[in-house]
Amino acid sequence: MVKKIIKTAFEYIKRLDKILILLCAAASSFGILLLYSMYSNDFANVDAKYYQTQIAALCIGFGAMLAVAAINYKFISKIWFIYAPAALILTLLLFVIGEGVEGADDVNWIRVGPITIQPSELLKDAFIMTFATHLNKVGKDINRLPHFLLLCLHGMIPVALIAKLGDDGTALVFLFIFVIMMIIAGLGLRYILLGCAAVPAVIYFAWNYLMQSHHKARILVLFDPLMQEEQINGIWYQQYWGRIALGSGKMTGTGLFGGDYVYTSFIQNDFIFAYIGNALGFVGCIATVALLLLICMKIYLNSLQAKDKLGQLICVGVFSMILIHSILNIGMVLAVMPVIGIPLPFISAGGTSTVSLYLAVGLVLSVYGHRERKHHMFYTEKD
Repeated sequence: MVKKIIKTAFEYIKRLDKILILLCAAASSFGILLLYSMYSNDFANVDAKYYQTQIAALCIGFGAMLAVAAINYKFISKIWFIYAPAALILTLLLFVIGEGVEGADDVNWIRVGPITIQPSELLKDAFIMTFATHLNKVGKDINRLPHFLLLCLHGMIPVALIAKLGDDGTALVFLFIFVIMMIIAGLGLRYILLGCAAVPAVIYFAWNYLMQSHHKARILVLFDPLMQEEQINGIWYQQYWGRIALGSGKMTGTGLFGGDYVYTSFIQNDFIFAYIGNALGFVGCIATVALLLLICMKIYLNSLQAKDKLGQLICVGVFSMILIHSILNIGMVLAVMPVIGIPLPFISAGGTSTVSLYLAVGLVLSVYGHRERKHHMFYTEKD
C-alpha cells in the first residue's frame, strides 16, 4: 500500500509542469518581497498585513493548485454545476452585502470576519471552465447562429453583472477572455469582421449612454495636458505620482531598502509597477515584464500540447486572463490607459486574486499532466 502511494506521488510530481510552477512562484515571491520592502520603508497605508496576507494566500493558492492539478480537467468540466453556481451566488451577494474600499467605485468585496474576499476573482476561474466546456460541446457548430447567440449570452452574463457592480476593469477582463476563447474555438471570419465593424457604434453608444462623467474624465485626462494640470489633486493624482515614481528609479533604481521613494495611492496593488520602477529602475521593469511574458508563453505552449479542444480552451482562457491583466495594469501606470483598478498578476497585493490565479494555473497543470490516458487520476476516461 505504501509503495503504491509513493509510486502514485512520484508519477504525479513527474508529470507536473515544473517550469510553469517555478515561474509563478518566482513572480509571487517577488511580489511578497516588494510588499515587505514597502512596509520596511514605512510607506503610508502599507502595513505588515499586506505581505503577511500575501504569504498566506500563496500557501493556500499553491496547495489548491497542486490539488486541482491532480484531478483530470474533464472531470472538473463535468461538475460545472457545483462550482459555477457557487461563484455566481457569491458574486450576486455583492449586491446585498458587498463592500467597497476608499477611492474605488465598486463594491466588490464580501467581509467574512476579519478578512475580505473578492468573488469576481473566483468567477473568472468558473467562467473559463464553463465557457471552455460550452465551446467544446458546441464544437464546429460555433458559427451556427443559435449556438453563436447562446455563446454570446454566456459570455455577456459575467460582463454585465460585474459592470453593474461598478468594476469596469474586471468586466473588461471577462470580455477579453470571451473574445480570445471564441476566436481560438473557431469563430468565423464573418463574425470577427462584423464585430470589428460594430466597435465604433458600440463606443459611441457606451460613451453617450452608458459611461458616467467620471469614467469619461479618466479617459479624457490622458490626452489633455490642461486637464492634467487642473486635476493634479483629482483624477490625475494617482497616475501623475505613479509616473514620477516609475521614472525616478532611472536605470537601476534606488534599491528595495533605504532608498528615496515616491508614494502614490494603491501602490501596493494597482500601482505596484510604479514601485518596481522606483526601487529597481528600468532594468527591474523589463525583468518583470519578461517574467510575466514567460508565464503567458508557457501557458500558451501548453495549450498547443493539449490532447483535445477542451484542454486547449482552458489554457487559452487562463493565458488571456493573465495577459490582459498585465497589459491593463502596466498601461495604467504608464498613463496610456485609464485607471480601472486591475492588479498585476502574482505580484500585486490581493489574497483572493492570488488564490484565484493559482487555481487557474492548477487547471493548466491538469491539462498538461493529463495529456496521456495512462496518467489520469480520480477519473477514468471511457474508450
